[in-house]
Amino acid sequence: MPEFDLLVIGGGPGGYVAAIRAAQRGLSVGLVEKERPGGVCLNWGCIPTKAMLRSAEVFHTVSAAADFGVYADNVRFDFAAIRQRKDGVVKELTDGVSGLLAANGVTVIEGHARFTGPTTVEVHEVGPSPIGPDGPRYAAAPTTPVRQVSAHDVIIATGSVPARLPIPGADLPGVITSDGAFGLTTVPDRLVIVGGSAVGAEWASLFATFGSDVTVVEMQDRVVPAEDRDIGSALARSFAARGINVLTGSTVASIAQADALRVTIEGPHARELDADVVLVGVGRRPNTADLGLDIAAIPTDERGFIPVDDRLRTDVEHVYAIGDVTGRALLAHVASHQGLTAADVIAGHDNRIDYTAIPAATFTHPEIASVGLSEAAARAAGHEVVAARFPFAALGRAKTFGDTEGFVKIVAGQQHGEVLGVHIIGPSASDLITEGALAITLEATLDELADTIHAHPTLGEIGMEAALTALGLPVHVAPRKR
Repeated sequence: MPEFDLLVIGGGPGGYVAAIRAAQRGLSVGLVEKERPGGVCLNWGCIPTKAMLRSAEVFHTVSAAADFGVYADNVRFDFAAIRQRKDGVVKELTDGVSGLLAANGVTVIEGHARFTGPTTVEVHEVGPSPIGPDGPRYAAAPTTPVRQVSAHDVIIATGSVPARLPIPGADLPGVITSDGAFGLTTVPDRLVIVGGSAVGAEWASLFATFGSDVTVVEMQDRVVPAEDRDIGSALARSFAARGINVLTGSTVASIAQADALRVTIEGPHARELDADVVLVGVGRRPNTADLGLDIAAIPTDERGFIPVDDRLRTDVEHVYAIGDVTGRALLAHVASHQGLTAADVIAGHDNRIDYTAIPAATFTHPEIASVGLSEAAARAAGHEVVAARFPFAALGRAKTFGDTEGFVKIVAGQQHGEVLGVHIIGPSASDLITEGALAITLEATLDELADTIHAHPTLGEIGMEAALTALGLPVHVAPRKR
C-alpha cells in the first residue's frame, strides 16, 4: 500500500495550495520541501520584493509630503531596517503556510526528493542555504536517502530558478540574478540591469527610489515588452522623468572587471558603462536538477519544462505537474490555480484549468497590470477592435490621492463590445485589474461595464469611465473630434 494518496514535491504557491485542497478533499497528503514553505514567491520573489517596494513607496511619499501640506524634516532610509522588515514579513507568511499545512493534516517532509519510480521517491537531507549571486545555495544531497516515500499520485511543483545568460563575465563578483539581489546589504551607487521586463523594471524602480544611478538594458524595442505598447511607452516616459536610463534594442556583450564592473553594450545605444552591481533579470529555467525525471520516464520539452494537459496530467500515469515547471505561465497565481485543479482532478472531480484570463502585475512606480489581449494581439488575431484610454488625471479620487500618472486602456470587439483586454498603468493597478479579469471571464461587454454602478469617489471608477469612452460616450473627458 502507498504511504500517501498524494505526494506533492515542492511547497511553493502551487504545491502547498494543491496539498491543502487535496487534504480538504479527503486525501492523505505528503509534501516534500527542502526549504521553508512558500517557494520562490514567498521567500525570494513576490513577497520580499513587494515588501521592499512598499518601503520605497513610503520613502517616496514622505519625501514629497510637503505637496500634501505635511512637513517632514530629514527624511532618510535605513536599508538594513528595510531588509529586516522584509525578512519579518516573509517569516510571518511562511510560518502561516506551515500552520495551514498542519491544520489541514498535511505531512511535511523536509529534504530533496528524487524519483526512484513514477510514484516513488527517496528524500535526501540538504544543508543550509546561504544567499549567493543566484539566490539560495543548498548543500549536495548525500548518497544515502533518509526516507523512502510512495504515493498513489504525485504532483511535481518544483518551480523555476534564474537562468544565467551566456555573457562573458557573467560569473564575476558583483554580477547577480534577481534572487541573488536579496543578498545586497547596501544600495549600489551604480546599477546596470539586464532585462527590462517585469523583474528588471521592478528592481530598477526600487533602487532608483533609493538613489542608485540605474541603467536598464532591454533587447526589445521597449520596456515591459510583454505589455501593450502604450503601457511600455508610458513606463519609459515615467522612468526617464525619474532619471532611469533605458537602453532599448540593445544587449550586454560582455562584463569585465576593472576598477568597477565594465559593461559593454551593443546596439543603437552602444557604449561602455561602469557599475558596482550588474543584475541579470532575464529568464528562468525549470527547477528539475537531480529530480530523477529520467528514472520515472517523465518527458520534458526542448527547454526542460514538463508538458501537461488541461488537467495538469503528464504523459506518465498518476504523475501531474503544476507551476513554473510546466512553462505555461510563470506566475504564482497561475501555479496556485493549477494546484487547485490538479488536486480536484486527483480527488475525482472533473475539473480543467482555463487560461483565458490571466492577470499580470508589475509593481513599478507607477504600477502596471493587464489581462487579456493587447490591442496589437487582438488585431493580429483577426478581431475588429475599438480601443480607448481614460487618464487617472481626470479621476477625482486620483486627484485627492495625489497620484494622477497613467491611464486605463480597454480593448473590445467593435461589433459586440466584448471586452478582450484591459491594460492599466497608474495607482493601484494591481488591485484594479481584477475587474478586467472578471469581465473577460464572464464575457462582459462595454455596455455592461458602463452600466455597472461604481462607487464614487474611487479609483475603481476608471473601468466604467474607460468603457464609456470606448462607447463614444465619455463624461469626464472631452469627446474625440469626429
